[in-house]
Amino acid sequence: MSGIVVKPRARILHGHDWVFSSEVLKVFGKPADGEVISLKDGRDKLIGSAIYNSKSQIVARRFSRQRQELDVDFFKRRIAQAAEYRDRRNIDPRLRRVVWSESDGLPGVILDRYGDYFVLQTLTLAMDIRKQLIVEAIQNVCCRASTPLAETENVAGGAPALQSISIVERNDAAVRNAEGMDVRVGVLAGAAASSPAVIEIGELKFDVDVLHGHKTGFYLDQRDNYGVAAEYARDRRVLDCFANQGAFALACARAGAADVAAVEENAENVAAGKKNAERNGLNVRWIEQDVFAFLRGAEKAGAEYDLIILDPPSFTQTQRGVRDALRGYRELHVRAFKLLSKNGVLATFSCSHHVSQSAFDQTIADALVDARRSARRLRRFEQALDHPVLPTIPEPEYFKGVLLEMMPGR
Repeated sequence: MSGIVVKPRARILHGHDWVFSSEVLKVFGKPADGEVISLKDGRDKLIGSAIYNSKSQIVARRFSRQRQELDVDFFKRRIAQAAEYRDRRNIDPRLRRVVWSESDGLPGVILDRYGDYFVLQTLTLAMDIRKQLIVEAIQNVCCRASTPLAETENVAGGAPALQSISIVERNDAAVRNAEGMDVRVGVLAGAAASSPAVIEIGELKFDVDVLHGHKTGFYLDQRDNYGVAAEYARDRRVLDCFANQGAFALACARAGAADVAAVEENAENVAAGKKNAERNGLNVRWIEQDVFAFLRGAEKAGAEYDLIILDPPSFTQTQRGVRDALRGYRELHVRAFKLLSKNGVLATFSCSHHVSQSAFDQTIADALVDARRSARRLRRFEQALDHPVLPTIPEPEYFKGVLLEMMPGR
């Protein structure tokens, strides 16, 4: 097996699973991009098996501390382990992130489930090459009674029949460019997704377009937080910014909000949000506008809200863009603070991985000073348990959020 020898201070010797090009001491053999390689330290000791891609800044990603090939049995085992973890956490087997990349030992593989639809992303070259093996493993593992709701009784009284599932490829993420891969969207197995998947979160139902919706179709990382924000909505004026398909807005309307306004720039998301509101019999005022422009106008008009939710898309995909991202977060929070009533509540989130928790907290503090407001922190938000984080590999931890209550008379 070809492989690489890492430098003495490489992060992989301290628990991480990545090897950057700057951490390679030497390459032995002639590894091809997408190939499984051996990783060794300077004493020729095996430190694991990894996937290799010379075109990426991350030239190797370890997936096992032993010598291991990427065959179908390996994928079955890892997917089964990932499902078993989520079963123990009592996460709905028909609505969950089934696999979360390095956090489940499958670097670059993301798998979400929406009922009978599985949405797969293969964001590393080696995993993309082995996409059909992953599909076979999904069909085997996720159509068994021991994992998510898969068997139905055979009407003839024979062996149980396997439930029909569809596996959709959503390989349209920009990160694939760093691995030298193109963009692909389509159906890999099962019936075409001709109609939206219908999911339930609490008492709410949503249509999910698995082929065209943002990312894999829905924000599963926020699932536990919709109800938390809605606890503060009864009889209050609610503003949901970057509303996407309206999950926060609808949760607040269901909780008895006096008025709910949802601001979303994307026309398709607005249309989807209106359909979701109609499906649930709830009243939400949809405003198709850029959020920053809306907030400026609302401030000039003297508008006031009792609960504001800020859930923007990532403001930067690179470390170089952090300064501009923080500037955007600061302006966003200043304008929100100025619109909140004296006891108003703000639920604010960031999914920008490169913006740290401490930087996000400081930006919020700076915005409070600029807005001449004071606030108490009620709680922090974290990504859902089906998006697990390993202490030694911080990269899969991208999500952060804070719930604040304004302090009157200060």
